[in-house]
Amino acid sequence: MLKFLSKVKIEFNALDPRTASCLEFLAQCNARQAKESNPACQLQVKRRTDDHPPQITVTFVNGVEEIFDATSTPAQTIRTMILEKGQFLETEQMFREAGEKWPVIIPEEELHQSFPGTKPRKAEDKKQ
Repeated sequence: MLKFLSKVKIEFNALDPRTASCLEFLAQCNARQAKESNPACQLQVKRRTDDHPPQITVTFVNGVEEIFDATSTPAQTIRTMILEKGQFLETEQMFREAGEKWPVIIPEEELHQSFPGTKPRKAEDKKQ
């Protein structure tokens, strides 16, 4: 998960009962496997003393920053969103390195063409 991020900032008040997501996400970030995936990723923890709701701010390697409300978003959901965006970034980088335009625009008529190398699914055969 951290391999797609350059910075993670976790803010919470330790006395606030809504900090579960922040603490779980912090534990995931501190896991050995996560740290090894990107040792350069900065991890900042800001312990607040005010009533500001817990939040997690992540900065992706391309500089895009996202702020998650940790009171209403589970840590696993945040992790999943990071991984999905990371896969998108990897795909974009792969196309750019190959000299292809990004984003790839597929003409509408090509989206509906059948591919000669595929077999129809059995469930689809039964429908016909």
